[in-house]
Amino acid sequence: MYQNNYESPDRYGYQSSAPDPRTLTNTVSGTMKRVYFKMTLGLIVSALAALYCATSTAFMQYYLTHSWLMWVLIIAEFGLVFSISGGIRRMSSSMATLLFYVFAVVNGLMLSTIFLVYSPSAIVKTFFITAGTFGAMSVYGYFTSTDLSKFGSFLFMALIGLVIASLVNIFLHSSTLDWIISIAGVFIFVGLTAWDTQQIKTMAMMTPGENLGRLSTLGALTLYLDFINLFIFLLRIFGGNRD
Repeated sequence: MYQNNYESPDRYGYQSSAPDPRTLTNTVSGTMKRVYFKMTLGLIVSALAALYCATSTAFMQYYLTHSWLMWVLIIAEFGLVFSISGGIRRMSSSMATLLFYVFAVVNGLMLSTIFLVYSPSAIVKTFFITAGTFGAMSVYGYFTSTDLSKFGSFLFMALIGLVIASLVNIFLHSSTLDWIISIAGVFIFVGLTAWDTQQIKTMAMMTPGENLGRLSTLGALTLYLDFINLFIFLLRIFGGNRD
């Protein structure tokens, strides 16, 4: 599980500015469209990579018999996330976008194993449930006049607790705790979807035009992670019959 957290525009090299009110709406709308486009394309890349690997007998046999590959992919995922979020100020927009899609491919390789655990119908069903839930919460986060920043600290602390509980359950193997973690994960990432959307919108209002490309990539990565984590937790709940 990963999560980017927006703290301030200065953290990523975006300085506050006062754009013309007549163009602010168009700027924010255009930026959000780029965010959703990149995020959607990233999901498609991950889905294609996962499906290709799942249908490759050679890859799956190698993956399942060489546990080191899983750790390499996990380290690569964390490295790419931290490289993009931490180095967004120094890299070009095109480099940030390239790294995002590389991350999408790597994450697709990791997700390929869900085809060994869940039926295709369960995966498709859960995907549409996730898309509907994510879409509703992202729309809410974009249009609500309520300041969601007060929930940010709570959600971040809840996410840390979720990670700790997940690590503990690796050793406990408790099905009850697994259900609690899955349900909590859904609520946490539902909230983070709305909060992150509002944060991206707010940053788009304060970001100079030359930095909007990098912001759109950072926003796409954040919402991508929200979607993937929400999908995984929902799949654990609604996965249905296992193969």
